[in-house]
Amino acid sequence: MIGPGWSGPERRPVRGAGEVGPRRVAVVTGTRADFGLLRTVMAAVEAHDELELMVIAAGAHLIQPATTYREVKKAFGVRVVDSVPMQVAGRVGRWADVESLGKGVARFGRSFERLRPDWVVVLGDRIEAFAAASAASVGGVPVAHLHGGDRAEGVADEAMRHAITKLAHLHLAATAASAERVSKMGEPEERIEVVGSPAIDGLGSIGPLSDADFAELGSPEAVVLLHPIGRDDEAEEHAATQVLAGVFEAIGGPVLALAPNHDPGRRGVLRALEDAGERLRVVGHLPREAFCCLLKRVGDSGGVLVGNSSAGLIEAAALRVPVVDIGDRQAGRERPNHCVHSTERASAVARAIGAALALDRSAIDHPYGDGATGERVAGLLASRDPNAAGVLRKQNAY
Repeated sequence: MIGPGWSGPERRPVRGAGEVGPRRVAVVTGTRADFGLLRTVMAAVEAHDELELMVIAAGAHLIQPATTYREVKKAFGVRVVDSVPMQVAGRVGRWADVESLGKGVARFGRSFERLRPDWVVVLGDRIEAFAAASAASVGGVPVAHLHGGDRAEGVADEAMRHAITKLAHLHLAATAASAERVSKMGEPEERIEVVGSPAIDGLGSIGPLSDADFAELGSPEAVVLLHPIGRDDEAEEHAATQVLAGVFEAIGGPVLALAPNHDPGRRGVLRALEDAGERLRVVGHLPREAFCCLLKRVGDSGGVLVGNSSAGLIEAAALRVPVVDIGDRQAGRERPNHCVHSTERASAVARAIGAALALDRSAIDHPYGDGATGERVAGLLASRDPNAAGVLRKQNAY
């Protein structure tokens, strides 16, 4: 539940009528994945003279042993002003998510009522973002949404992404194609900005993992990052076993796998990883910087990333890492030319790995921005008046 070291939310005064001062920006993070993307946004908000950062850690961050909550607290200290428990350790599945969502909406509502943010910032499509956007929108707090308009049709979260778009008041799209989809959903053009993906921020200057740290992880020739897509545990275990068989067929050396996220079917993926044998090393979590350095080292060493994470289509493209994208989890998302798609069959995975390793890394390009998304977002939050007439009034543009 609550992460170690939590001493309760910081008490902040309610903004009174006519009060002036920096705009309060509540940035909501619910998972290790979105925190990795939101860090540069948080840092840019914190550095902006006209903004005041408030970080709210929620959901998966608080599932014991709350490892990623410690990362959030370490990175932003007193700026972490509240926590919103949602999921319960050991309880997974769609109905568990329904219960967690309801709990999150109520708890976010109490948090926003007390903190009185001027903006609530959410990213993506998970239940933590949906709960925060729902509470803020109903409560009359403007919502800024990152990565709206994307397509990732292989999971149920796709519907929540588009629902958040209709709840949001400022759309911070990662690509021009995503911005066009938001526009086609009836959102006014003046509320849509193409800012790039914060996942790209800082990657241009990142170096490969050191020899010592790479050796400690087994010097892998392939990294597997495979998340469940909402099937039952047996189906997820079978699919993951097939994927691993294809990896072992194509890769002669050591393989590293990262634990899947806390979605329905997680236990099945974990069983497949645990039963894979000595050639596979499994790591529960890597901090984002270490993960990105690992990807760069794997790419520079002639290796490959295999899985179905958005990191394979976004961060890996910026780091010029060949990728095999498995199954339909990222279906519809823009695919840069570093990526080879595969089904979950072992033979197809092995062939796709061979094709990915043959790609020309020097020709890799992507549509996800120039690495300045955090600063761009902070500037927009400072320049757009959340109290302007009509901001909270949602109307279709057609």
